[in-house]
Amino acid sequence: MANYNIDAKKNMTYDAIVIGSGISGGWAAKELCEAGLKTLVLERGRIVEHVVDYPTMNNDPWDLELRGALGPEDLKKHAIGARAGFVGANNEHFYANDEENPYTEVKPFLWVRGHQMGGRSLLWGKQCYRWSDLDFEANAKDGHGVDWPLRYKDIESWYTYVEKFAGISGQALGLPQLPDSHFLPPMELNCVEKDIKSRIEKEFPGRVMTIGRVAHLTEPLNGRGQCQFRNRCDRGCPFGAYFSSNAVTLPAANATSNLTIRPYSIVNSIIYDDKKGKATGVRIIDTETNEHIEFYAKIIFCNASTLSTTQILLNSTSDRFENGLGNDSGELGHNLMDHTYRVGAMGRVEGYEDKYYKGRRPNGIYIPRYVNIDEKTKTDKFVRGFGYQGGGGRGNWSAGANQEQFGAEFKDSLMKPGSWEFFITGFAECLPYYENKVTLDKENVDKWGQPTLAIDCEFKENEKAINRQIKSDAVEMLEKSGVKDIVGFDNEHEPGYGIHEMGTARMGLDPRTSVLNGTNQIHAAKNVFVTDGACMTSSSCVNPSLTYMALTARAANHAISELKKKNL
Repeated sequence: MANYNIDAKKNMTYDAIVIGSGISGGWAAKELCEAGLKTLVLERGRIVEHVVDYPTMNNDPWDLELRGALGPEDLKKHAIGARAGFVGANNEHFYANDEENPYTEVKPFLWVRGHQMGGRSLLWGKQCYRWSDLDFEANAKDGHGVDWPLRYKDIESWYTYVEKFAGISGQALGLPQLPDSHFLPPMELNCVEKDIKSRIEKEFPGRVMTIGRVAHLTEPLNGRGQCQFRNRCDRGCPFGAYFSSNAVTLPAANATSNLTIRPYSIVNSIIYDDKKGKATGVRIIDTETNEHIEFYAKIIFCNASTLSTTQILLNSTSDRFENGLGNDSGELGHNLMDHTYRVGAMGRVEGYEDKYYKGRRPNGIYIPRYVNIDEKTKTDKFVRGFGYQGGGGRGNWSAGANQEQFGAEFKDSLMKPGSWEFFITGFAECLPYYENKVTLDKENVDKWGQPTLAIDCEFKENEKAINRQIKSDAVEMLEKSGVKDIVGFDNEHEPGYGIHEMGTARMGLDPRTSVLNGTNQIHAAKNVFVTDGACMTSSSCVNPSLTYMALTARAANHAISELKKKNL
């Protein structure tokens, strides 16, 4: 697909370097290449070509020896991913080897990684929601964290820009706390979801239930096929129906002939020239040869994912930055956030035995935030808020697993759908706490001799209070909706399970309290941009990837403009 820089000459110079090829890195590469910049994308993992390198995309359960489960050796390799519950034989090749990439859990923290071209854009849940000024103004209003250096109006047009290219399906609601996107036609709720939607909205004025807003095409777009409702997304989509760097942004960058991708390249540090007062390039370790190589560029985009980007910045020391590149404020590595997850309620739905649904819709329902929206919805139990994801469905033949029955009658029973069930699980906003942090652990190095990360992070009383509300509200909504045998749950998991880690190199108005300015530039090294999750100043309660896309496109546009003015 691309020009792969595998046997590169040392001291290679480009116009721009992008570290990482995931959701934000792919967007940086697209924007920079389309502006005419010769761009090098450094990827620490292997090449994954769209379609060609999706070996399990058409597997059925019986095609694998353990029906998709991992064997003992693979469980060792993916111990962290297995804790999350997302890794199986059909997708384990897209998850990082946890044995080769250790980190220290000062407090329990789940760090799920994808080390290959496309990163976790091959694995993400694809839920896409815009932030509103309720989110961008929250820190300033309630005093937690520092104020964002931008507001919704500053990013609104960039949301639209990335949505039109990525393809987001969903339903317009006109809610101020959840601005509408530029939508493709929404997926359809099933009969039980429609029933529960009507009951919730009747019993709880101000609460709305809708279909999830997702980066799945419901009609063809830019040569990509529409979603086939196979729900095999994390194996790679051969139709290009869901958004990934591999299927969407990297091909667009490659079409310009300005893209070079170098795989097997761990970025060790960013090179800073004290005399010039700016970064001049990056140092990499070739993971196959252990060779140390330097590449140079006018601008550098950091998109290695939140914690990996912060690891690189902390490891980028010089006479000017003894504690990490751009760390004048001492905030680098601090204010780590994730969403709480796996708290809510579930139950059985009576009726509709004569109804079913077609396909395996890779999407669910969404109930937007309805607490602490305004004075009418304000609570004194906690600050910020939460939303719900979930859905309804019927049991299938897998209900026969681990049963003692056998014979023709038992086999025939597996062909009959089970009862309808419905569940909702909450995603709560986490506040930016200075003490939730990552640091370099120089005593524990990885197989390439680099310092690893020590992660010291926990949910605090505000998050726990929100979770209590999530659970009680979920039970109440299901009760009022006629759901039976309701079970409220709270798994009380550690941070990381949401796989929405954010913060650690936050944006801000004041260089004394932040790492980045309002256009994602390091305050004291303005030719270095950070546009992955590390840049986030707060976490909202919605999935963050759409905001990463918009911030990246916006920052790339600014970088291109500044280069033309010779300011970088």
